[in-house]
Amino acid sequence: MEKLLIIDDNSDLLQQLKWGLSEDYSVVLAEDVNEGIGLFKRHQPRVVILDLGLPPHVNSSVEGFRGLSELLELDPYVKVIMLTGNSERENALKAMRLGAYDFFPKPPVINELSVIIGRAFHLSNLEEQNRLLQRKIDQKSSESGGMIGQCPEMLSIFSTIKKVAPSDVSIFITGENGTGKELVAQAIHEASLRKKGPFIPINCGAIPDNLLESELFGHEKGSFTGAHATVQGKLQYADKGTLFLDEIGELPFNLQVKLLRFLQEGVIQRVGGRQDIPVDIRTLCATNVDIARAIREGHFREDLYYRISVITIHLPPLRERGDDILMLANYFLRMFKEEYRKKVRRFSSASMDFLKSYEWPGNVRELQNRIQRAILLSDAAALEPSDLGCKVDLPTLDEDMQPVVRLREARDKVEREMITAAIDRQNGNVVKAAEELGVSRPTLYDLLKKHNLTPLGGSGEG
Repeated sequence: MEKLLIIDDNSDLLQQLKWGLSEDYSVVLAEDVNEGIGLFKRHQPRVVILDLGLPPHVNSSVEGFRGLSELLELDPYVKVIMLTGNSERENALKAMRLGAYDFFPKPPVINELSVIIGRAFHLSNLEEQNRLLQRKIDQKSSESGGMIGQCPEMLSIFSTIKKVAPSDVSIFITGENGTGKELVAQAIHEASLRKKGPFIPINCGAIPDNLLESELFGHEKGSFTGAHATVQGKLQYADKGTLFLDEIGELPFNLQVKLLRFLQEGVIQRVGGRQDIPVDIRTLCATNVDIARAIREGHFREDLYYRISVITIHLPPLRERGDDILMLANYFLRMFKEEYRKKVRRFSSASMDFLKSYEWPGNVRELQNRIQRAILLSDAAALEPSDLGCKVDLPTLDEDMQPVVRLREARDKVEREMITAAIDRQNGNVVKAAEELGVSRPTLYDLLKKHNLTPLGGSGEG
């Protein structure tokens, strides 16, 4: 049974909570911070309920903040739920910014508090599973090239890499921008018999057409203006290793012919040269364009396609990878907070909602960039949607309509009306209203404060 630590100076409340929660949890009780810290070290619970006002400063939040700080120092992953009075809303929100998981008003309604506790344990379990999985992934980095994923599509890709890497077959990698095509190529190289040789990537779409031939095949001295010396091309640099041709769909048609000849015969000629130079490489190619359409429209040679695509690996977009999104997000959070020595510990509930619902047009690369930026700029313990660049999409006005209010005012008006309607439908129950709106309870409390709204009726503080 999961252990739950409750720290509160009200002995009657402690017994009430123990009676109401002991059926589901092994409840440990403490009446002040020092006792609570001692019990935390002994029992190591993953969830703690902590009162903000504790002795010797029962009329302030000093001890509550001290307890929160020491708990998080002992275990950055512990989920701390703050118990607050009606006058402590500001301090409760401050506690959230400092790393508390959630807050709940006094006197607590056991059934509603139990829901928050259950979610905290569920999140803690997910994070622990992610950490265990990450350790396994780290151990197998040579097989997966540092890629992370547990969705069926990614597991199938990892299996394919393991099977095809030891051979020398040509592999064609497809997928949208930012899905990790070069990571797949690197993983194949690292798991191949050529891993001691060079891995040479070249982006065919990033080099001007008039320079690309020289970049790939090299050139002889004097072969064109400015060619003051003989220069090796990337194909020669990749000898005994792997050449990765990214965005091969952008390769000019004349170079497609020359590349096909090399793949068939294993020899190259530098620009301006006539000598056949043998080169022993494995070729991996990638593209984000519809190659079948390019072939139909005459932009890409069909015989070259069949030569480079003995095996095809398609990378799914991030939006189709399910729980991999949160796994990757937590991986980047851990990586960047250590790199920049930040105290960011987690994503808020609202941020996790955003991560799961956003379409990610830039895929894993966009996710990584957003989290890197957020950690660099944020000083809070939890990242909020605004830190990740989440913006509210506003309704589009008809062309013949003139805006009569500013966009911020329009957004606030729509937001206020939606919140008011949800609160009314739920008879003032904040928990149910937050579920209807698809936001976390703390987020809804922030919005209520922002719009000076007070839930009425029902269990408005719930």
